[in-house]
Amino acid sequence: MSEGSAKVLMYSTGFCPYCVMAERLLRARGVEEIEKIRVDLEPARRAEMMEKTGRRTVPQIYIGDTHVGGYDDLARLDRNEGLAKLLAI
Repeated sequence: MSEGSAKVLMYSTGFCPYCVMAERLLRARGVEEIEKIRVDLEPARRAEMMEKTGRRTVPQIYIGDTHVGGYDDLARLDRNEGLAKLLAI
């Protein structure tokens, strides 16, 4: 991860087209490292995700301490130019 960029964490599963699209968008915006938590391989982590986010679906994306949400939320944030600001933290 380059200096000056926020840590990105993504709850995901092995086969999730929205997870792939989210990763592609983040990488296009310069994110080099994404910490992925595979909730399909670690069911306890799904429970953790649901408790933290109030959502059942993947991906669930955090940039720094900010819960962005899923892919649609990430794409909306990018369109509104908020993603670049979050990543610059």
